[in-house]
Amino acid sequence: MSQSLVDDPAEAAPGPARPVSAGPEPDPGRRVEVRRLLRFVVRRPGLLLSAVVLVLAVLASFRPDLFTSQDPLKGVPSQNFRAPSGRHWFGTDELGRDVFSRVVHGAQLSLKATLIAVLVAFVVGGLLGVVAGFVGRWADDVLMRFVDVLLSIPALFMSLALVTALGYGTVKVAVAVGIASVAAFARVARAEVLRVRQAVFVEASRASGARWYSVLGRHVLPNAAGPVIVLATLDFGSSILAVSALSFLGYGAPPPAPEWGTLISDGRNYLANAWWLTALPGLAIAATVLATNRVARALDGEWSRQR
Repeated sequence: MSQSLVDDPAEAAPGPARPVSAGPEPDPGRRVEVRRLLRFVVRRPGLLLSAVVLVLAVLASFRPDLFTSQDPLKGVPSQNFRAPSGRHWFGTDELGRDVFSRVVHGAQLSLKATLIAVLVAFVVGGLLGVVAGFVGRWADDVLMRFVDVLLSIPALFMSLALVTALGYGTVKVAVAVGIASVAAFARVARAEVLRVRQAVFVEASRASGARWYSVLGRHVLPNAAGPVIVLATLDFGSSILAVSALSFLGYGAPPPAPEWGTLISDGRNYLANAWWLTALPGLAIAATVLATNRVARALDGEWSRQR
């Protein structure tokens, strides 16, 4: 019995040592995605800078205390018309108020109004486009003729007419700008729904007996939403300009609220001796709009490549 135990090669020969697991192995697919993202960012430094500017603007609109602790409404008359310096980055205005703090707190009003405008245009225009493209027939004819009427009116004129009818205020300006942008969203949403509705997988879903709301929710909307979202990103920049333009004309929040357009309007009377009152708030608007458009173009290119 002992001889059989010794001569048995399966028992006598030691097996290969088992490696000790040090934890879950890293996912190679995730590493590839991270490397692709890093290469994408390194090759496009302008896109990275635009994303940083956009993030800073969004942070300023929700947490302005992260950037400045000064009161945007309280001024020191003896410190009026101070040029930009280490103490006052954007200088001071005619009442001695810090312009940088007013620009930062103005983002809270201007960007939130822009967000409301884009949401109004996205929801209303997207709904009109989806109904026109998915239902078709008479609904398509009626809704698209209404959209054609909206397109025939310049957006700024329509915004002025609407804000005059609704009244002054930041939210009313945002609603007016959003309604003026409805037509573009409706046309893009309709075109995408028509394209997806003719796809093979949609026809197969209908042939299998799926309900219309199931086809719309599971197949049409997810595949048609991409270009509309990209348009919303592009429209964010133009809406910033529209909201600032209406605030510049005096339709926004009443003084001393530091909206971006109001800051430029207040500073134009002092261009000869205090250029920073208009130039630096205008530079903040331009940087935010350019950053938004750069990010939107990158998203549009990525979406087109995936299609």
